[in-house]
Amino acid sequence: MPLAPADTEAGAAIRGILLMIFAVSMFACLDATAKYLGRSIASVEVVWLRYATHVLLLAIFLRVWRDFSPFRTRKPILQTVRGLTLLGATFFNFWALQYLQLAETSAITFAAPMVVTALAGPVLGEQVGVRRWCAVIVGFIGVLVVLRPGTGAMHWAAGLSVLSMLCFASYTMMTRIMRRTESAMGLLMLSALVGVVVLSPFSYGALTSLHGWQWVLAFLMGALGASGHGALVIAHRIASASLLAPFIYMQMFWMITLGYVVFNDTPDRWTVAGTLIIAASGLYILHRERVRGQTVVNRTPPIR
Repeated sequence: MPLAPADTEAGAAIRGILLMIFAVSMFACLDATAKYLGRSIASVEVVWLRYATHVLLLAIFLRVWRDFSPFRTRKPILQTVRGLTLLGATFFNFWALQYLQLAETSAITFAAPMVVTALAGPVLGEQVGVRRWCAVIVGFIGVLVVLRPGTGAMHWAAGLSVLSMLCFASYTMMTRIMRRTESAMGLLMLSALVGVVVLSPFSYGALTSLHGWQWVLAFLMGALGASGHGALVIAHRIASASLLAPFIYMQMFWMITLGYVVFNDTPDRWTVAGTLIIAASGLYILHRERVRGQTVVNRTPPIR
């Protein structure tokens, strides 16, 4: 007996949600792997390995030698700048992970949508109402709760997480600009390729210093990144962005869990409180976008 349209839509929605949860869990595992590997090799080498294995595995999976057309770009300069912003987001995040807990870095990075919302008017020409401005302010208060500047509790590496967040916000905004002219696979592949090219001269040691299990972790980073991105793309093909967006915050659950299980880290009450404030602000901004009928395109997980 064939499924009714409503049943088909419900099934697609459930599959999209499950794929989104899978994607953010992969990104959390990627951060945990990078943090663990960063204990033995330099951050710049970890970042290069992350992108090199990602590009290699994605090229094999997509069989890029058969058809290069999806990877041609109409805006090579913007594509390069976009790749550099993603590289900055990843580099500063991996560097910060050497000193901070997974929950701390992810909480700060989740403020990126607030930056995008704040800049949507002057940069993208979008109208941002008073309610969303209030939500942005509340979100930044949540970041201050996590950072606690001036109290002596703020670690200097928190500044690296802030830089990562700002880079990711820039990456998100450039993605919004370029999505009309570039293919999804092109955006995914070329942004990672920029990181490989830029860091290759500085990452010779990554190929000579790895031993045994470190090679396994290096390829694991690529597999986690590629599978997470793949699940993200498929999820947005079968379900609406507004439906999937709230489940992005499941990544915080995975971050806290992995931090405790792998590194024996327990976030303090300030980190938890600030994270809840940031998540509530982000969800309210999402709600206002849905009410106003705007397409939700800036609610993407912090991509590494």
